[in-house]
Amino acid sequence: MAANTFTVHGDSCFDGTRQRRVDEADTLPLNRGEWLQSIYLTWMISALALGVLLLPVFKPPWAKLSLPPFVDFFRRYWIHILIVFTIYNAKDGIDQIDRVLMASTGLDMTPYIWAVEGNLVLWVQQTFQADWLTSVLTHFYVAGFMFICYVSVFYFAYFDDRWLADRVTLSIAWVYILALPFYLFFNVRVTGDVIPGMETLAYTLTPEIADWFRRIDPFTNGMPSLHIGIPFAVWLCLTRFDEDRRWNRYRGTVLLYTILTAFTIIYLGIHWFLDIIGGMLVAGAAVSLADRTSNGWWKFFDERTMNARIVTVLTRPQNAFQWASKRLKVGVNRYRHPTSRETGRMAVFILVFVAAVVTFDLADRSLPAGGVEAPEGASAADGWLVTLDNQSEGTVLTVHNLSSVGGEPVSLAYEGLSLNTSHDVRGDWLVTTNLTHALVFNLNNPLDVHRSLPMSSVDELLLCNEAGPLQLVTVSRGVMQVWSLDGDENPLGADLFGNVEQVSCSGSELAVVQVQRPMAVHVQQFGVQGHITYQINASAPFEEDAILASWGTPVDMDNASIVDVAFNRNFVAATVNVSATDRLVVVNRSSANQWLASNPKYAVSDPSMGENVLAYAIRDHLDPTAPQNKYLDREIYFLELQANTTQVLTSDAEDQWSPQVLTNHIVYLESDGETMTVEVHAWEPELRLYSSIALQGGVVLAFLVVAWHMWQRQNERRQLPQP
Repeated sequence: MAANTFTVHGDSCFDGTRQRRVDEADTLPLNRGEWLQSIYLTWMISALALGVLLLPVFKPPWAKLSLPPFVDFFRRYWIHILIVFTIYNAKDGIDQIDRVLMASTGLDMTPYIWAVEGNLVLWVQQTFQADWLTSVLTHFYVAGFMFICYVSVFYFAYFDDRWLADRVTLSIAWVYILALPFYLFFNVRVTGDVIPGMETLAYTLTPEIADWFRRIDPFTNGMPSLHIGIPFAVWLCLTRFDEDRRWNRYRGTVLLYTILTAFTIIYLGIHWFLDIIGGMLVAGAAVSLADRTSNGWWKFFDERTMNARIVTVLTRPQNAFQWASKRLKVGVNRYRHPTSRETGRMAVFILVFVAAVVTFDLADRSLPAGGVEAPEGASAADGWLVTLDNQSEGTVLTVHNLSSVGGEPVSLAYEGLSLNTSHDVRGDWLVTTNLTHALVFNLNNPLDVHRSLPMSSVDELLLCNEAGPLQLVTVSRGVMQVWSLDGDENPLGADLFGNVEQVSCSGSELAVVQVQRPMAVHVQQFGVQGHITYQINASAPFEEDAILASWGTPVDMDNASIVDVAFNRNFVAATVNVSATDRLVVVNRSSANQWLASNPKYAVSDPSMGENVLAYAIRDHLDPTAPQNKYLDREIYFLELQANTTQVLTSDAEDQWSPQVLTNHIVYLESDGETMTVEVHAWEPELRLYSSIALQGGVVLAFLVVAWHMWQRQNERRQLPQP
């Protein structure tokens, strides 16, 4: 050990919460899945029940209440209900695309919104903040929105006010459609995640509510606010289309709800004032579009005629086919000799198609490394990827030059190479082992062994010291040694640690975890005597530990141990096993502050740090008492350390793990249950050939069609009779 040892004790991973030991008396009465289902059903049932109870208050003056319309309105308005239901379910898929798109492109417009508004929302929150108000407004925020969306279709359908039901339903649909481009390409984060001192009061009211919000909301869909857009669109519809003012009471209630919601979403740390303005503008545009499209849409999709069409298709399919063929011919002839209406639709279709192709490309930018059959592990450094591949011919090391991912890889095979072989990459160098030696390769000429160093029984080896001459660090039976590539032992005076459990290196520094101090990370610089020790604290709020205990996996902090380490000059990240799960802790090396970088209930593995980005694999949202298939696989997340914002890189049914952060890429392993691949994701967005062609061709075609459309519009207007 070095003579000089400095110990840094980090702050607690949570503030203002007294840690208590979890025992049976502290566990929750319901498991997390049951609690989430319970609170969600409570919100939904409350919204539905309130809607029914308020029917006598909001009904038109001459209307009467009876039981039959409760059943019959489903038959008479099933397409209206289907539209709202489709929008509700489509939002989850759009949010998944948005999460991945945000991680792939970094399209974050929050700084611009913040620059315009400043900290005005923070003043509102701090002025009115109270525990009782936070609790009330959180439930109002969720249940109130369910109420307004539900009753705004239910009331008009129940009383058979088809004029308003048609327009309100389409207005809600248009609000979602118009908001979609903003959600995908104009990402604005919630205020509580951006402004120092601002809290996301609704999202953090309880751990269970926080988990529910994290499941359904990417927290980047701020502009425009649908909590304002939808009710304001309903109010505008009633103002514009309720000609005899039969719905005056409901219209006034919707306006009051909108005003209270505007205060709520500001107070709870969710939206900006500009989000509210955006929601109002989208609502106005949606109502206008609903008015223009209502007659054409409901002429075909009116349930009264649609039911008859369905019966015709089932009973007289030949007549239905003849009718569809006739309509198709009319449509084709119309577009063979288009008016400005048809060319306008053509322009919109081209723009939507190109946007969809580019969005798909940007949301699916990871490419499998070619030439790899069955990867068992991978090491990567900037510019290089080396995969231990269990191929049908035998075990090989496959070398990829990441500067040309599509290029042909090089396969290395030598005597003694097995699936237990250790290997590491640093700069242009690869080090690996056989039964008796450590083999060093220059990756610019990987087919020749650069140097062979006698070395046996190596459990782990690393290439370190990028700032100077590369050093080979080995661990054998818990003993760490440092070698030069010429075979000299301990050439730069690094401490020789014993009982080594974990070892990692970054730049010119080495991080070590020992068996006798399982919660301490020792960091030493090559060529410098002494090391700094960071004592890791993986404790979490009592409420989070109580949930783990209710799952039958209580936290055991007394026997916690570090299982993996990643670090750089500014931060240290460690995954810590606390018996119940593996937690990810980040330490700021300058301030010694540390915090939990992910939800403390869900298992994290394989941390990798580089370029101020911390990537890791996580089974997020997985409740072992009620497991869902979509949460059983691991996903890749990464944390932008300077901004302290988390991004979701993968969100699919495949299992991903072992991410490695590089300057220009992130590399990770992926399995679909049958085959395993090495995926390479470039940080900088780069369109594939097909989307580049679609984008360029679409721009040219859209230019021609739009010019044609404008010329037609002017000619048609000139031919109109003058007043």
